[in-house]
Amino acid sequence: MSRPDRGTRAMHQALPPELRNAVDDFAEHLSRVRNRSAHTVRAYVTDLVSLLDHAVRMGCVDLAELDLSVLRSWLAKQRTTGAARTSLARRAASARAFSAWAHRAGLLPADVGAALASPRAHRELPSVLRADQTAALVEAPARPGVPLTAAPRSGAAAEAEAVSLRDRVLLELLYATGVRVSEVCGLDVGDVDHGRRVIRVFGKGGRERSVPYGVPAQRALDDWLRRGRPALVVARSGDALLLGARGGRLNPTTARQIVGGYAEAVGLPRTSPHGLRHSAATHLLEGGADLRAVQELLGHSSLASTQIYTHVSVERLRAAYRQAHPRA
Repeated sequence: MSRPDRGTRAMHQALPPELRNAVDDFAEHLSRVRNRSAHTVRAYVTDLVSLLDHAVRMGCVDLAELDLSVLRSWLAKQRTTGAARTSLARRAASARAFSAWAHRAGLLPADVGAALASPRAHRELPSVLRADQTAALVEAPARPGVPLTAAPRSGAAAEAEAVSLRDRVLLELLYATGVRVSEVCGLDVGDVDHGRRVIRVFGKGGRERSVPYGVPAQRALDDWLRRGRPALVVARSGDALLLGARGGRLNPTTARQIVGGYAEAVGLPRTSPHGLRHSAATHLLEGGADLRAVQELLGHSSLASTQIYTHVSVERLRAAYRQAHPRA
């Protein structure tokens, strides 16, 4: 089972054996069959352990006694403790996914979660950098006086330069392609097609897609592969495109720290890799890109996920109108 937090682990261990085994089997199904990320599995497990702990407290002695009233009671309890609508919607989805799996596996006589309703999640408009702010961010590693966000292992000048080149290509790729931080960290050297300026990305559920990038990102890639990566590569680097300061594959947590560190260094609002993804999508649409093309680039399975960026563009247009038009 993916490692949940300490409180969830304690609740998991306190569950009756049948329920505890169901949690573990469901986590295995998500990881191996559904190919979900460790983060996603951990979220499902946290929700499921909370649900089954609530069911035990309501008197359920085995899984077959789990019914719709227990699911609704669990969600109602979450609501009374102040859970946001987005959290309630996610937890309801976790309960439905588990119920459907347990019914298929013969652990539940019926798919009791199929009738479970959940509040419609309120979707916040993502924060988006302006084009000039984004340019300042992606160019920050090349600017004199901007501090490195991750110190090289020995302090050697070559390694300091390598870290700076790594940071530049990370920022360029995140903005040029709009890929997720996990996707850019998962890239291998062979996933880059320099001739066509395309990267091969494996997204959610292992879905593969090709994403183009531009000339500035190509220059950053060339510099990184020629002068940066060789200075950091070690035996355990393997084929990883982006490396950490100690030579292993760059991990998403470090990538988030790099983005946030440079944003702070150049005086920008708090920014994350996902913020660069939002910015890339919004700038594409503002530049006239087709919504379905942006959907394909971002790897969204549903067009509804991409349409939020049209709302961002409209809101920016309204703000500019209110500020500039004499009769606004």
